[in-house]
Amino acid sequence: MPAFVDVAGLRLRYLDVGPTSAADTDALPLLVIPGHTARIEGFDEMVPRLAERHRVLVVDLPGSGESEKPERRYDLTFYEDVIVAFLDHLGVAQAVPVGGSLGGNLVLRLGHRFPDRFPMLTLWAPGGAWKAKPRLAALMRRVCGRRLFWPSVRIQSRYWYARDFAGRQQGLDDTFAYYRRVMSPGFVAMYWGIAADQIGQSLFDIGPSITQPSLLMWGDQDHGAGMGKGVAHLHDLIPGSELVVFPGRRHSLEAEIPSELATAIVGFVEANAPETGR
Repeated sequence: MPAFVDVAGLRLRYLDVGPTSAADTDALPLLVIPGHTARIEGFDEMVPRLAERHRVLVVDLPGSGESEKPERRYDLTFYEDVIVAFLDHLGVAQAVPVGGSLGGNLVLRLGHRFPDRFPMLTLWAPGGAWKAKPRLAALMRRVCGRRLFWPSVRIQSRYWYARDFAGRQQGLDDTFAYYRRVMSPGFVAMYWGIAADQIGQSLFDIGPSITQPSLLMWGDQDHGAGMGKGVAHLHDLIPGSELVVFPGRRHSLEAEIPSELATAIVGFVEANAPETGR
């Protein structure tokens, strides 16, 4: 069951589970980072598979889920700092970050900023897999607010799930109900602040400097904001990265194919785990 912890002056909800079967006790924990506005519940089907042989941590980021939602400036560096403070609080020295969309963006940023702390990187469809648009980002911070929230998410949601995904409508209904429940000035500030910071910066700038083993994943129907071309370019930029493509899937792989996604992640992590000294 999720619990709460005070980190960096914020009350955060998190999940800490596994391993649930005989496992190597030296296996690195997996740190699951939700996407933009996403929450722990979005990984309900994926976490049990990850937790069979690994400790799994999932945290609702500030402004999202059931974590605190202060009305403040939100940016990617703030999220990075909170995530590291969260690991420090739990006494976790190293972990493998796992995430898609915003979570994938943060996986690469954390790996670039703290290479010794995050020795492997696993991500899918990362936000920021595009050329930076700082002027658009500045405009969004100045003019976007609650009135534009619903038009924006209605457009975005068209790209979350493949049309043939059986859980598509239920996923949309649950997400929109969650948005209505948590709507507040802090939630809106988080939504536009993090969206603007992702648009205003590009992962292409740090890709060549990534030194860890890195797994990139992508659903081949996910072309919103040029995602397919962006992931392919990141694959070319990140030295020695591996690319796994899931046919017929779209952006929210953790919802559409949780078992296949978890299998790919665990397989990559265990294949790249050092034999000793973990």
